Amino acid sequence: MDPSSYRPAPGQIPTSPGVYRFSDEHGRVVYVGKAKNLRARLSSYFQDLAHLHPRTQTMVTTAAAVDWTVVGTEVEALQLEYSWIKEFDPRFNVKYRDDKSYPSLAVTLDEEFPRAQVMRGPHRKGVRYFGPYGHAWAIRETLDLLLRVFPVRTCSAGVFKNARQVGRPCLLGYIGKCAAPCTGKISAEDHRALAEDFCEFMAGRTGPYIKRVEREMKQAAQAMEYEKAARLRDDITALTRALEKNAIVFGDGTDADVIALAEDELEVAVQIFHVRGGRVRGQRGWVTERVEDVDTADLVEHFLQQLYGEQRGEAVPREVLVPALPADTAALGQWLCELRGARVELRVPQRGDKKSLQETVQRNAAQALNLHKLRRAGDLTARSLALQQLAEALDMDTAPLRIECFDISHLQGTEVVASMVVFEDGLPRKSEYRRFAIKTFEGQDDPRAMHEVLTRRFRRYKSDLARDAAADAAVAGAEDADGAENTGPIDPETGRPKRFAYPPQLIVVDGGQPQVAAAVRALEEAGVVDVTVCGLAKRLEEVWVPGEDDPVVLPRSSGEALLMLQRIRDEAHRFAITYHRSKRSKAMTASALDDVPGLGATRRKAVLAHFGSLKRLRAAGIEQITEVPGIGRATAAAIVAALATRAPSAPAVNTATGEIIEDDADVVVDEAVDADEAVPVVPPRQEPAGGSVELAQP
Repeated sequence: MDPSSYRPAPGQIPTSPGVYRFSDEHGRVVYVGKAKNLRARLSSYFQDLAHLHPRTQTMVTTAAAVDWTVVGTEVEALQLEYSWIKEFDPRFNVKYRDDKSYPSLAVTLDEEFPRAQVMRGPHRKGVRYFGPYGHAWAIRETLDLLLRVFPVRTCSAGVFKNARQVGRPCLLGYIGKCAAPCTGKISAEDHRALAEDFCEFMAGRTGPYIKRVEREMKQAAQAMEYEKAARLRDDITALTRALEKNAIVFGDGTDADVIALAEDELEVAVQIFHVRGGRVRGQRGWVTERVEDVDTADLVEHFLQQLYGEQRGEAVPREVLVPALPADTAALGQWLCELRGARVELRVPQRGDKKSLQETVQRNAAQALNLHKLRRAGDLTARSLALQQLAEALDMDTAPLRIECFDISHLQGTEVVASMVVFEDGLPRKSEYRRFAIKTFEGQDDPRAMHEVLTRRFRRYKSDLARDAAADAAVAGAEDADGAENTGPIDPETGRPKRFAYPPQLIVVDGGQPQVAAAVRALEEAGVVDVTVCGLAKRLEEVWVPGEDDPVVLPRSSGEALLMLQRIRDEAHRFAITYHRSKRSKAMTASALDDVPGLGATRRKAVLAHFGSLKRLRAAGIEQITEVPGIGRATAAAIVAALATRAPSAPAVNTATGEIIEDDADVVVDEAVDADEAVPVVPPRQEPAGGSVELAQP
């Protein structure tokens, strides 16, 4: 629907703080938001659609009406926004849906005989919670250790009632892991005191209690009550083992929730570590769709609303450490303080242990997002849906079973390289990956580089087709005689597909209109007409197709297709930048001795190790060089001649670090490639003109 058809008159919208909601033609609420100034915020939705983010465009065209409620303060706006999101579940709001229900260790202090148990779901009043934990078995392990020292009740109401009626405790009562209040072995007051001690220990106040038990153990030993001393010793061991299950991260008894996000254009992964008493008591994670046009600070605000909206008291920690502060930090902080009933500090850690822990949480979030994408990519149904959506969005007759993606990588026009990655049936085919060094020009020109790479790729494909056709014609008679089978694109010697043997149904280039136009021109020059081409631009994840002035914005219903394109593009980028870093590393570590005839890598390293640097080697004579083991006079003379013809050049600059590389540092070293991006390389075969220079098998 055209947003102008339901746009309120400017004078009708107040300038006060408030909460607004967009509804569709059926009256369903599709979006809820809040604003300090309702008039300013709502006016931003009714501007020219071309100026709106694609997600915002979809929202305002889906809606058919907008209304609002004025509130007194920003805190009230925050509370009302949370209530409306919970009530209406609007489709265009970011909703952090937990990927599972996280259990907590709960102590029911609201009962006459408090019970320790694993509990899920919303928190109840009068129940003390610890956690949440990642797994219920972790709670049971901790509880089993602590019951030796704090034998509180753990049985259900039915078991407890039955034990009271028959006058006999359950098994835990017989083995000393329950004080058996059901049979009157301990009074209700003493059992409650035991449960409160248990809660104090779980809350992190462990030091005084362990010291007290140690003191009792020593007193029992001095009184020659050795059985009691041994039991107390075992109690201390059990308490220590329980504490070891929770890593100490802060020595000052910090109570904090440490939050980090990993995000891309379509999805957001959130991880939170719950630190209580300086120990990590639990970890939780969410992955959600990024349906709103919001930045990291807004994502943090939405997450805090949904995380703490139902919490009260100590469930809200003293500190909340976040990656970015929301715009309404003061209002959000006041709201958290009201929920806790005490001061809550909301901040971004800048240094020290808290900063280090948040970096750990950030790595967990990034891993969770990557794992989520891999699971979706590994799902046959999701892959099939993504390929079908791609075919529909790009007007292809059939789903693209083979997709090739090309990316260009360089550093300010130096060491220009390209990558080709292959996905078949939605999965990476790493044996088919190829990489190229740009040959025909120097400098920064991505479209020209893209044209060269695709020209070389399809020139080789056409060359292989022509050679196979000629071979088929030459051996046709022999095939009829002995029944030999034409292998076509299969190499008869290795049984593997020949290089560039199969054409793709879809080519994806990393870039926008210029790169797409260059790719299409290369295909036309090669005579290839049955391959679809598109480009994926990073800025807004826009899909560009040939001959169109505007990009194709895939709808939210085509989310699987866009996710697949993203993954293919990111893999091509990773493969290209790995090759680029490898070449750049070789260029920066090149030595003047590389071209000396008869001087291999081993003896070259021996010479440089003997003299320490090229500067000292240049000053040496033939006799001094022959002192190096394995270096004869002829080789020494060749070294002197090579260094004499190659004058010292101006100092080189390491473009990655800005460090000046002088002659003293001109030592041959092993290729420096990041460990997490290194790709083993198969030695290249001899290539005809225009072929790929190297073959990589990751």
